[in-house]
Amino acid sequence: MSRLRRLLDDLAGRSHRRIVGLLVEQIDATLDGVSLAIGVTSGHVEPARARALMSDVEHLGDSHRARLVPELSAALTTPIDREDLFRLSRSIDDVLDHLRDYVRETDLYGVRLDGDAVALLEQVNLGLQDLRRAVNRILPRPQEVPEAALAAHKRAGQVRHRYGICLTVLLSGGVDAAVLKRRELLRRLDVVGLRLGEAADALADAMLKRTL
Repeated sequence: MSRLRRLLDDLAGRSHRRIVGLLVEQIDATLDGVSLAIGVTSGHVEPARARALMSDVEHLGDSHRARLVPELSAALTTPIDREDLFRLSRSIDDVLDHLRDYVRETDLYGVRLDGDAVALLEQVNLGLQDLRRAVNRILPRPQEVPEAALAAHKRAGQVRHRYGICLTVLLSGGVDAAVLKRRELLRRLDVVGLRLGEAADALADAMLKRTL
């Protein structure tokens, strides 16, 4: 695309809408990943099947990010700070990557977590919905973005809180190979929460810069 076309796109707001749209699509793919993680944890989806489906979801998420990165590089202006948009996209990608690893390791280890872990994953799901709502409001209602980003950050905090409770319960009895495997799965979900928090923080930072 020529520089003139880029300039016209920026003036018309089309490049900004493309960037936001790709971020939303990336979050949607990650929400699909959470649904698979919940399915395999609750026993509604066999681990091997979930692992195969997750591979397709991951490739979809990667394709959205692969389109976003050059869009950010080529755009003359961006709706919020370019670096923060990159951080946000990378953190969303990290959430999906760790969900993929969680499903893969559930299949590999031959153990499942219990209903408490489903509740933890539901917090991830809600946090991603909050993040999606925040991203969707960048252009039409930017004043509402910080509140939605904060809601996502709080959900990430709930993931960490529930991780601690689940870990305490898990280690309250005897420790054997199965318990150690489940501990690794819980740790994977804890990292999902950390990356979700980083995504929310990247967006919050970007919106703060707009007010300075």
